[in-house]
Amino acid sequence: MKKITCLLIVSFAFAMVFSTSAFSARKTIIKIGINAPLTGDIPKVGEGSKFAAMMWLEDIEKAGGLEIGGKKYDVELVIEDNESKAESAVKANTKMITQDDVIAIVGPQSSSQAVPAGEVANKYKTVMISPWSTNPNTTLDRPYVFRGCFLDPFQGPVVSNFISDEFGLTKAAVLYDVAADYQKGLAEEFKKAWEKRHGAGSIVAYESFTTKDTDFSSQLTKIIKSGAEVLFAPQYYNEVPLVVQQAKELGWKGPIVGSDSWGSTETVQLCGEACYGLYFSTHYAAAGATGATKIFIDRYTDTYGYVPDDVAALTWDALRLAEQAIKDAGKITGRIEKDRQAVRDALAKIKNFAGITGNMTFTEEGDPIKCAVIVKINDKGEYEFFKSICP
Repeated sequence: MKKITCLLIVSFAFAMVFSTSAFSARKTIIKIGINAPLTGDIPKVGEGSKFAAMMWLEDIEKAGGLEIGGKKYDVELVIEDNESKAESAVKANTKMITQDDVIAIVGPQSSSQAVPAGEVANKYKTVMISPWSTNPNTTLDRPYVFRGCFLDPFQGPVVSNFISDEFGLTKAAVLYDVAADYQKGLAEEFKKAWEKRHGAGSIVAYESFTTKDTDFSSQLTKIIKSGAEVLFAPQYYNEVPLVVQQAKELGWKGPIVGSDSWGSTETVQLCGEACYGLYFSTHYAAAGATGATKIFIDRYTDTYGYVPDDVAALTWDALRLAEQAIKDAGKITGRIEKDRQAVRDALAKIKNFAGITGNMTFTEEGDPIKCAVIVKINDKGEYEFFKSICP
């Protein structure tokens, strides 16, 4: 009786191993993490990230999977909400790496979340590509962390030189969030570039506030009284309307110039005509786009009902970079640590990648060499290409 029982158990085990359901459970699925602010202060940024990711996954599924070394693999997105908080971004990365076994992570977007989350990714030797974080510390001394955008040490001088060349002004003011890594870092780079060109004291007002502040009248009053001719305001889309409208209500007459954090469609929707005629530096311009960029814009607009911002476009590029690196790795072994290393090594070797936000070749720090775009908000509230500035 014991022999019969043992035979039955062995037979059952073999049946399970070779059954369709058991094989499916053991099938290798490539998982890619998305670390995005779906809630919190800038949910539109998270929405654009998610929508671009869903479009990318749709293409992979239509192709029957991601082909690597002549074999196709199913792909799954693991989407985590970082709530626009550093601690949540860290928690999301930790979960996706240690529990979900993602092969790579796209995001976070904002530097305040990308910098600490990048530390986790590097610690666990997992590729992380931040599409939108321009703070140098995101990738600094982190061989597993990359980005899809230019850096603040490049963007700061771009804006400074644009203002000087376009308007011929010599006295500037800066308003920034002292608690936001992105704004603080970019404000410092702008100040450094401006004073290098116009001399010490040419930044006549350097005012700060703290995240979630909504009344900037005290800082703006000081800026107006300082004699500043131009205001550099690297705020996020939820803050730009408050700054611009309050400045004009207080009597500000000069130009206000922004940065890539202005790129969301929400900026103009919330700001209205007060933002018409203003300029900002960014990663791409939707109006007048051609080729693959226009195809992406039209498809996104048809699907989701509005023109994609730079975050969505950069997320698309970041996912395509991850896709290229996974393909270039040559094969999937099923051993996650080894596969992550292969993807990291392949990503570092990518050169002349044709993204919809520009061509990219990575430096040793994981930063792309690419151009910036100056956009003008026209009298229809559209983001109109004005000029590009390259390294």
